[in-house]
Amino acid sequence: MKSNLLVAASALALTAGAAHADMTFNRIASFETIGNMAAGEDTNRATSAEIIGASEDGMTVIYTDSPLGVVGLIDLTDPKNPKAKGNVDVGGEPTSVTVIGNTAFVAVNTSPTYTAPSGKLLSIDLKDGSITGMCDLGGQPDSTAHSHAGDLVSVAIENERDEDLGDGRVGQLPAGFMVNVGVKDEALLCDSLQKIDITGLAEISPEDPEPEFVDINSLGEIAVTLQENNHIVILNAAGDVINHFSAGAVDLTRIDTVDERAALIFDQSQMGRLREPDGMQWLDDHHIMIANEGDMDGGSRSITVFHKDGTEVFESGSDFETAIIQAGHYPDKRSDAKGAEPEGMEVGTFGDTTYAFILAERASTVSVYDVTDATKPVFTQLLPSGIAPEGVIAIPSRNLFVTANEADLIEDGGVRSHVMVYELSDAAAQYPTLTSEGTDTLIGWGAISGMVGDADVAGKIYAVNDSFYGYQPTIFTIDATQTPARITDALPVTRAGHVAQKLDMEGITLDGKGGFWVASEGRTDRVIPHALYNVNADGEIEAEIGLPAELMSVETRYGFEGITKVGDTLWMPMQREWEDDPKNTVKLVSYNIETQEWGAVRYQKAEPATGWVGLSEIVAADDYFYVIERDNQIGANAVIKKIFRIPAADMVPAPLGGDLPTVSKEEVRDLIPDLKSYNGYVVDKIEGLAIDAEGEMFVSTDNDGVDDSSGETFFWSIGKM
Repeated sequence: MKSNLLVAASALALTAGAAHADMTFNRIASFETIGNMAAGEDTNRATSAEIIGASEDGMTVIYTDSPLGVVGLIDLTDPKNPKAKGNVDVGGEPTSVTVIGNTAFVAVNTSPTYTAPSGKLLSIDLKDGSITGMCDLGGQPDSTAHSHAGDLVSVAIENERDEDLGDGRVGQLPAGFMVNVGVKDEALLCDSLQKIDITGLAEISPEDPEPEFVDINSLGEIAVTLQENNHIVILNAAGDVINHFSAGAVDLTRIDTVDERAALIFDQSQMGRLREPDGMQWLDDHHIMIANEGDMDGGSRSITVFHKDGTEVFESGSDFETAIIQAGHYPDKRSDAKGAEPEGMEVGTFGDTTYAFILAERASTVSVYDVTDATKPVFTQLLPSGIAPEGVIAIPSRNLFVTANEADLIEDGGVRSHVMVYELSDAAAQYPTLTSEGTDTLIGWGAISGMVGDADVAGKIYAVNDSFYGYQPTIFTIDATQTPARITDALPVTRAGHVAQKLDMEGITLDGKGGFWVASEGRTDRVIPHALYNVNADGEIEAEIGLPAELMSVETRYGFEGITKVGDTLWMPMQREWEDDPKNTVKLVSYNIETQEWGAVRYQKAEPATGWVGLSEIVAADDYFYVIERDNQIGANAVIKKIFRIPAADMVPAPLGGDLPTVSKEEVRDLIPDLKSYNGYVVDKIEGLAIDAEGEMFVSTDNDGVDDSSGETFFWSIGKM
């Protein structure tokens, strides 16, 4: 049975591997923005790295942090070890930054209301963080850019609309405009400030332009996107409009436009979708590239290249999302909105190659394109970023680029905002570690939970997704002999010929007959039963086994996390304590397939420093059972991400409801150093463990379906055990 998540894949993304040059970008470091807070400051306050710039020598980066009302400085002398240089209070909400030499020019929103917009442009010395100048902008600023000669800063004064007013559409005055400010010897010349009227140009609400993003080419020509107006304006250095044109629309196919079904099905289309570009960059003196995020009505999920005369020369269409889908980063919960949302952008020339770096806000990725020929962009790499990348700066002189990632999930106990550093070097691409690239059809995936190795074929792994994709329970086949590991097939799990509902697959093992046993964690509050399922080779559920009364009488939310089979007995770890478990212990539950008898042993887990500690996988091999024990902490707070082994001789189940023997355990591997080697933040969910036919052990992480997550999935081998 073929899955309906398989549709024709684009040649652009599927052949991307062939386009990779010997030089590749890899992430080399991350900087948590709370590191810039002074001693004694409340680090429980939200921070956010949004727009980012760099000094001329590339040794210092500066980012805007609107929640704190500051700009943050980072010492990048050693790019693999970024160091805090502190925050500078800017007296408002910083919206953008551009750097000339060693001076940062920061736009600051000081508007008391939407109808009384105001703002200022500050100059800040990056050596000591001192504010050296200030110009009143006369409105609410958004983006900034500077001329190649360093004698001009251009500011987009958005005067953004109130989205809660009426129907939230443009047509809300005061109108936005552009501002040019002269610069001499890195000092602001406020007396030269020029206000540039750009009303009457766009077809959509010409009376109310909302300029969004600005960039300047080497000829001094200023390009600006009017996002909600779906328009692009080209000015000369004197502020004259030399051209303007609609950003137009695009027909999209092979996309997912529905999120309610919790499934990755790329068989929909949208015709005539307005682009509504956000980020924009000159690729050379004649062509601009736009990132079509959308906002009010549009969002084509694509990137487009225009000649400055308004001629469209390249359109990615849905190909922009293809590599994101293949790497497991597609944000399904945004399917009914704007998908991956390409937003921020940067262009830099490294040696003889010019690259465009396009940020996908909702997928938390960087798509790298070779744009040496501006009319024929070629996709080369997909890189992971922090959550919700907003800004990016290229530092070609040091073979670096740096991203600013705005999401700070402190309120949800999640990861903090980060700045991330990438280097171009003669090295293999470290990411992705798991991909569906290379198949004849497009396979979407995410939220990988349990895994098991094939009994006969080395490097062949089976994995399941969890209830995040409630309408698409799937068994994936992974070829781990390739780098990156490849998902080669996706088998839907069915019941009576239809997609099986009410599953939370957290473990998979072989049944010895060509099929599988699957453990469903279950949640009674969501009417998902705790159960075991026997699934045949075609994906059809042949048997369902519910939990006995002795277990259900003490049930809590956190159930089976993993499953393995030894002889006629299935073993399943409970993730956390149930009502009859002593503190910091969990059951390893057994079920004999032939006798239908249940039993258990007890496992002593670590005392959590913060949050909770639980089990998330089990696999048996030779004379041991291996389990993953982890805390629910993320980033700098992560402490316990480990593999332990239990002697098989200890796994003698006792009847449920009575005293249970406690097994012994031995630490096999601390996985935190492995996770740190990817140079991002330490993810929380180590969920998959498998041993292949030759005894090699593989580990994987669960990316939560890119929901409040960076979307990163790490799949790696830790060798033969």
